[in-house]
Amino acid sequence: MIRRVVFNQKGGVGKSSIAANLAAISASRGRHTLLIDLDPQGNASHYLLGDAYNDAAPDVRDFFEQTLSFQLQPRPVHDFVHPTTFDHLSVVPSSPLLGELQSRLESRHKIYKLRDAVQQLSDIFDCIIIDTPPAFNFFTLSALVAAERCLIPFDCDEFARQALYSLLGNVQETCMDHNDQLRVEGIVVNQYQPRASLPRRIVADLEADDLPVLDTRLSSSVKMKESHDQCCPLVYMAPAHKLTCQFMALYDELEQRAL
Repeated sequence: MIRRVVFNQKGGVGKSSIAANLAAISASRGRHTLLIDLDPQGNASHYLLGDAYNDAAPDVRDFFEQTLSFQLQPRPVHDFVHPTTFDHLSVVPSSPLLGELQSRLESRHKIYKLRDAVQQLSDIFDCIIIDTPPAFNFFTLSALVAAERCLIPFDCDEFARQALYSLLGNVQETCMDHNDQLRVEGIVVNQYQPRASLPRRIVADLEADDLPVLDTRLSSSVKMKESHDQCCPLVYMAPAHKLTCQFMALYDELEQRAL
C-alpha cells in the first residue's frame, strides 16, 4: 500500500494540484485511492468534491477533535471518508477551522493519531496521498509520521531553492525522531519553462548537489486552471493534453522508483 505525503513549506508551488492529480491517476488505473486534505485552504478537497465539499461532514477537523476527548463510542475512521464522483477515489476533506485545534493537539501529544488512522484505512485503500499546509507545523509533522514517501513540489525560484534545504532537514529530522520508514521520494519540478535560462540553471544546481530531482517536469498550462474551475482532474477532463501526459509520466516514474 502506498502512503505518500506531498509537502512543501512554500505556498504556490502546486502542491494540492499535484496531490489531487496523482490521486486521480491512481484511481483511474483501478486502485482504491484516498486523499487526506490537511491544508485548511481545502483546495484539494474542493477540486475533487466540487460543491459537495461545502456539506462534507464529518471532516478532518472532526477527526482530530475526536482524539482530544474520551468517547465510549468514537466514530470509526471510515466515517471521515467521503466518496467522489470518480470511481475508486475518496477524500477525507479539510476544514478552514482546522488550525484552531493545533495548540491543543500539540499539548496533548496527538502526533501519531493520523498514522494510526492511516494504518486502519490500509485495509480498504491501495494508495493514500496526504496533502499538507504550506508550513512545517503539527499537521505537516503528523502527515510525515504517517507516510512512507515524501514528494516535494518545487518551482524554479531562487528563494524556493534556498528553502528546499531547510525542508529536507525537517524531513530528515522527522525520519530520525518519529518515522524511520520515511524517505524522500523525489523533487518534482513544477511550472517548468525549458526555454528560460533561470529554471534550467536552478535545476542543474539541484542536480549538482545530488538532490533527488525527478526526471519528469510539469509545465505551466492554463489547462490546470480550467481543471480547477471544473473540479475535474486532468486525467478525466483532458486525458490527451500535454500536461496530463506529464502527470501520467510522473506517476509512472514514481512507480518505477518504488520497485
